[in-house]
Amino acid sequence: MTIRPVRLGVQLRPQHSTYDRIRHAAGELDALGVDVIFNWDHFFPLYGDPDGLHFESWTMLAAIAEQTTHAELAALVNCNSYRNPNLQADMARTIDHISAKGGTGRFVFGTGSGWFERDYVEYGYEFGTVGSRLNDLARDLPIIRSRWDELNPAPTRRIPILIGGGGEKKTLRIVAQHADIWHSFADVPTLHRKLGILAEHGEAVGRDVSEIEVSVELRDRTMQQADELHEAGATLFTLGLDGPEFDMGVVREWLAWRDRANG
Repeated sequence: MTIRPVRLGVQLRPQHSTYDRIRHAAGELDALGVDVIFNWDHFFPLYGDPDGLHFESWTMLAAIAEQTTHAELAALVNCNSYRNPNLQADMARTIDHISAKGGTGRFVFGTGSGWFERDYVEYGYEFGTVGSRLNDLARDLPIIRSRWDELNPAPTRRIPILIGGGGEKKTLRIVAQHADIWHSFADVPTLHRKLGILAEHGEAVGRDVSEIEVSVELRDRTMQQADELHEAGATLFTLGLDGPEFDMGVVREWLAWRDRANG
């Protein structure tokens, strides 16, 4: 079994805030030593004023890649429906190089099948069904990997793929086939059950799923609950921050917990 350190990711939700504040928060997170800086891939706020301030994911990630030096960065998660898979691959490779600063890139390709209907309707994408969107994701991930092999220059590393979602028939099979990181919202009993199903999919596709890092949301969980999730197999814990005033105090508390968990 692969032994991994506990890591802390922080999602800067790109809503209800100016970009100046988001930029400042990203710099603070990098200086504090968080392991991953996330945003999300939507075009409108998910809560609060539905027409409030909001920024696009990929262009923001490129800017954060240039600004920071330590943290990995990713969308939690990219919507596969919004961009051609070959374009997604090229964008990911480009941000990988922007983030490398002469070394190894820090970009993680976080992706999922999409779900927020307003994004689709207002930006002119076909919404389809849950099943059709998952089928598209399964179709497009091999295309993305293939394009990474063809690009010149190549990515600076094998770009890790994070897949979000907990669907047991389709999503977890896609995770078993393609993911380096699996992200979900599971509690401990659910995590145990879904890891068992993931292992079954791994056997079916010939993959040792112990290679896959398990990521969970902290949300309103206590540190005791986080300890229990760690015992169940999670090692990447993600904390969401809302603007306009991004609370770094709670980040410091969870960083201290991370460091204690790592001994």
